[in-house]
Amino acid sequence: MPILHASYKDIKKSAKKALRNQSAKSELKTETKKFIELISSKKMEEAKIQLNYLISQFDKAKSKGIIHRNTASRKIARLMKKLQPVSNKPSA
Repeated sequence: MPILHASYKDIKKSAKKALRNQSAKSELKTETKKFIELISSKKMEEAKIQLNYLISQFDKAKSKGIIHRNTASRKIARLMKKLQPVSNKPSA
């Protein structure tokens, strides 16, 4: 147990921050799933809009320190890669 009053405050602050980070990560996962579903249902225009939104959300999370910058870059690159082959296929 903490002895100093400031230690109690630190525990409260870290719990609040953890909850905020958890909800932000959860939102990122949910939006990513929506994007993948749009790709699988061949809705390219909506998927592009969703990708732009996801990129901005990953950048915000990266700048706030919720996720590591390399993690954000990797996830953005993989999402963009998923959109590329589907949109480049010729429609026959």
